[in-house]
Amino acid sequence: MPSYTPPLRDMQFVMNEVLDVPGVLKSLPTHAELDADTITAVLEEGGKFASEVLMPLNQVGDKQGCQLDNKTHEVTTPKGFKEAFGQFAQGGWPALSCDPAYGGQGLPIVVNQCFYEMLNSANQAWTMYPGLTHGAYECLHAHGTEEQKQMYLPRLTNGEWTGTMCLTESHCGTDLGLLRTKAEPQADGSYKLTGNKIFISAGEHDMVSNIVHLVLARLPDAPVGSKGISLFVVPKFLVNSDGSLGERNGIYCGGLEHKMGIHGNATCQMVLDGAVGTLVGQPNKGLAAMFVMMNAARIGVGMQSLGLTEVAYQNALAYAKDRLQSRSLSGVKSPDKPADSILVHPDVRKMLLTAKAYAEGGRALNLYCALLIDQELHHPDAALRAEALEMVAMLTPIVKAFITDNGWIATSSCMQVFGGHGFIHEWGMEQFVRDSRINMIYEGTNTIQSLDLLGRKVLGNQGATLKKFGKLIATLVADETENEDMAEFIQPLAKLGQQMTQFTGEIGMKAMSNADEVGAAAVDYLRVTGHLVFAYFWARMAKVALQKIADGNRDPFYKAKLQTARFYFAKLLPETASLMQTARAGSAVLMDTQDVFA
Repeated sequence: MPSYTPPLRDMQFVMNEVLDVPGVLKSLPTHAELDADTITAVLEEGGKFASEVLMPLNQVGDKQGCQLDNKTHEVTTPKGFKEAFGQFAQGGWPALSCDPAYGGQGLPIVVNQCFYEMLNSANQAWTMYPGLTHGAYECLHAHGTEEQKQMYLPRLTNGEWTGTMCLTESHCGTDLGLLRTKAEPQADGSYKLTGNKIFISAGEHDMVSNIVHLVLARLPDAPVGSKGISLFVVPKFLVNSDGSLGERNGIYCGGLEHKMGIHGNATCQMVLDGAVGTLVGQPNKGLAAMFVMMNAARIGVGMQSLGLTEVAYQNALAYAKDRLQSRSLSGVKSPDKPADSILVHPDVRKMLLTAKAYAEGGRALNLYCALLIDQELHHPDAALRAEALEMVAMLTPIVKAFITDNGWIATSSCMQVFGGHGFIHEWGMEQFVRDSRINMIYEGTNTIQSLDLLGRKVLGNQGATLKKFGKLIATLVADETENEDMAEFIQPLAKLGQQMTQFTGEIGMKAMSNADEVGAAAVDYLRVTGHLVFAYFWARMAKVALQKIADGNRDPFYKAKLQTARFYFAKLLPETASLMQTARAGSAVLMDTQDVFA
């Protein structure tokens, strides 16, 4: 059975030594009194919950899955899941970053993100239940009526109820403009919804007394397409005015999906048969309201793959140290043993370092985004709030797509370290691979994220936001140009930054005459941009490590960080050269292929 140790030291490094989270929080009145010691204490306890409660249930959930009673439409979760959720709620964990006005603890998003990384490492399938609930909370907090907030938010905050988002239908995936679910207005101001949804994660389960569904549907007079979508809150059980539960609502699970991975999460086909709901936000403006939850979910999916990358790395490293097989190519390293450990082999180290570099780079990016969200929500300067929002919007598709692509690479590499044992269920590695694969698909496939980045977030504003991130890079480059110890990091970062300007301009010019050029280049473009962002954070982390070593700090953590940074720049960043070449190859070799598909 795999094990998990929360990476608290690296989280502290990123927050305290790279991003200066405590210093930034002091500029936010809501969090000005929060210090590093308090954050550490919270995360230490959160790590215990993840490693001691959730991790032992990960393989249980994978093996047992969820069970649907077709007569009652009730879903039973794997053994231990319900009890773990009870501990989760009793410990106050659902409330961690929620508004104190509704019973929350009011801690920063950056702390909540660290916590959820650990939960995802321990048990991604289980973590989806509270993760989606938090997204529903955020959506209602931003767009709900006062009555909806008072009715639902305290119970989502304390873990009494959970939440979902019901978007997808069988005939439309990402293209929600095609959805058919109907919402008929009633005399009392409510609506009755009829339709069918699929792929609804955590849509039905036995862990809480009520499930709050956020459902996209069409009003009778709605315009066609995405401009005619409204958002409704539809509880599993109707809620009385005093907060008690009333009769069963007309929304139920019609079937469970049989999936490649995340077996412990109930992925449901949901049937709405005259289900009573209330409107959230304005009529026909539901998609914009739902994007609060969708964007939170996209960053959350990045956290899922980050968590899997970390836990896969930990277990692959432990195995490589213990597994004796053959001898080192450069001479015997363990003469007292019948063979050397496989850790002596260069390619094994390459696979391990790939996972480590992607985990630590992803952690830095994720926590940077979380800190930006905290500033967006709480900074007293409106201009700075707007800038933070703009930067998060550009980085969100990178978090979702680049980190999940890397998670697939990393978990596959870590399984490879185990050789044949990695293919065997009991070691846990093949589950990490299977679970990670969905992260590249849901919440908008990674191709959709790539189109969003290139088409909307870059070309859509003539690269203005990308240029702002480029200024961060330029400032770091200028500050470190004379530092010879930083040359191996700064020079390739500066070079790629310069190349991005020309690269983006070329694609933009091609797209003006043929929009397919964006589609042909987008996936490669996002990956190049992801490496640019990772290289920036790896350079910053290397700078801190170098300074600590120069100051005489002998903690091996800093040497390890520096060695991983060198690996990233030498072995992973050069991928950008081939990606730019394939992106520049254009759309003709893809679209002028009628004979291939005849």
